Amino acid sequence: MRFMRLSRTAAIGLAFSLALVACVPTNVPRSPAEIAAAQSAAAMAQQGQFDQAAQAYLTLATQAPGHADSYRLLAAEAWREEGQIERAAATLDSIKRQRLSGDEPLRLDLLRAELALSRHDAQTALQLTTQANVSVPAAMQLRLLELRARAMQANGDNWGAARTRVQMDDQLSGFDHTQNRRQILDLLGKVDLDSLKQRAAAMKPGDRMLSWANEALTRRGVAVARPQPDLQQPVGTLLPGANANVREGYKAPAQLALLLPSDGNYAAASTPIREGFFAAYLDAGHNHAPRPVVRVYDSHGTADGAVKAYQQAVSDGANLVVGPLTRGEVSAVFGQAHLPVPLLALNHPDDRQLPTGDTSEFGLLPETEGAQAADHMIERGLHHAYVLVSNDDFAQRAASAFKAEFAARGGQLDSMLTLTSFTDAVSGLNIPHASPTPASSSSSASGGDTAATPTDAASGAGSDMGIFISMRPNQARMLVPQLLIANIHLPIFATSHVYDGSDDATANRDLDGVEFCDSPWLFNAQPGLPNHDDIAAQLPAARGSAARLFAFGMDAWSLVPYLDWLRTHPGSYMPGASGQLTADQFGRIRRVLIWAKFQDGLARPLTGSLQMDDVPSGAPPTDSAPASPSSTGAGAPMPG
Repeated sequence: MRFMRLSRTAAIGLAFSLALVACVPTNVPRSPAEIAAAQSAAAMAQQGQFDQAAQAYLTLATQAPGHADSYRLLAAEAWREEGQIERAAATLDSIKRQRLSGDEPLRLDLLRAELALSRHDAQTALQLTTQANVSVPAAMQLRLLELRARAMQANGDNWGAARTRVQMDDQLSGFDHTQNRRQILDLLGKVDLDSLKQRAAAMKPGDRMLSWANEALTRRGVAVARPQPDLQQPVGTLLPGANANVREGYKAPAQLALLLPSDGNYAAASTPIREGFFAAYLDAGHNHAPRPVVRVYDSHGTADGAVKAYQQAVSDGANLVVGPLTRGEVSAVFGQAHLPVPLLALNHPDDRQLPTGDTSEFGLLPETEGAQAADHMIERGLHHAYVLVSNDDFAQRAASAFKAEFAARGGQLDSMLTLTSFTDAVSGLNIPHASPTPASSSSSASGGDTAATPTDAASGAGSDMGIFISMRPNQARMLVPQLLIANIHLPIFATSHVYDGSDDATANRDLDGVEFCDSPWLFNAQPGLPNHDDIAAQLPAARGSAARLFAFGMDAWSLVPYLDWLRTHPGSYMPGASGQLTADQFGRIRRVLIWAKFQDGLARPLTGSLQMDDVPSGAPPTDSAPASPSSTGAGAPMPG
């Protein structure tokens, strides 16, 4: 693998420099002249004069037979650092392994493995890098894993090579980290598709390879299960000390750049995001927590505009960049050879690039809602589902995610239909007629507090069935009454797109009983945040369906001081306006939404308040603009 050699000073060079300097045996006394010569050779190696160092070590090997094999090993390592491993072959052959001590036998094996790989002898390299009961010092683990991965790949074991590289992932940074991740996905892309599916299906949830396998399957067009994140501990534990006004993990940059389009097709979408961002930013000032200077840059909604805006922000001294907004913009910025300043992208790239280095992604994805709807139904005891969705992109993506997650949780999809006409939507639908069950009239925010036990009236057909819909409000208002007229009384679950964000009891009475997932801030269901109704009374951008983008903007600010903490503390989460927010191993911010229900034409959260955790009073309050133009239901054109 070429990249590890190109940037070894950042990843493994220090370990080898130490080896060249310090690994001379001490069990045989050395003369002052020998010590001086060894120090001189080590100094040459430290200065990058590897060929001269190798020659000096070979001279020492002839002058000090008691240390000859150790000096030969150092000479071979010097040539390896010079990029001339083949030149070291004869020297390696002359080394007597039994005369080595400490970590020297392992270092010899690594050199021989690298030499074997250069000679296309993958089997020998694999044997040398997979020996049992070998203690590997921390400074040498990366090199061992890299050589093992290369040997496995050369041997045709792409899965094993990918798994080995996943072991390396947390130990790398910068360019090495980016390249290693690309190699993992390239390797998994070569694994037989059916085999990859089987391996992913057999993995336990805690297996680190599962997310990589799912990522690879997604890139190959396979819908995969997206279980809810494991939320263990909120950020913001109060730091000890009198009058503390910041919380654990809080780290604000000195200067922050916000990249949003102020003109073009996406200007209307950026307005509520920008206003939400500054609403949360200003609210954070009430507790005197450190806040950065914020400068706003116009990305123009274009790839070129986003790259120029990012570069200008860096030139102006920004320590963190939030944005850009559209998929194309994010792809363009991610495509830069080097991102010198950390980035919180407000969308996911359209070419599925992984976030690299200190880059994070945050977006309002319909896939998230589809998967959480599947979990919600399973937790309610509903194991049979009928899926009715519109032909909009957001609905199709939500339906695919629902299908994958529902199957992974043991559910059965009885029918899946895309509706193109809503005037006679139920004609030909093969859905059983059933009376309502308790599941359609009571639940909790998590769906786990009330059991979906069928009543006598609902026993038999429909007792463990439900309907999942993803469509716009006007479409749902036509569909739901037709289901009732057809005597279909199964519980109905929807994505947030079914709610236009306004309390219109007359228009929404036809949706009574429909449950949907949504952002908690729309219902003041996340304690500690500025009141939605108060802000909406003052700012039009916080009203109606635009309120979701406003909440998204609030969270874009709220994440800023805790990005590092979320990335380095799996299971930690930020109680946000658009949901509970946590970071996965790829740097993607994931959301857990709340559940609401239409009752008497009004949408209300199922428990009235999201009680998982309050936003810390001493910290700032708390996916991308939608991935598709219609993924939030906002009236303005959306990014993507």
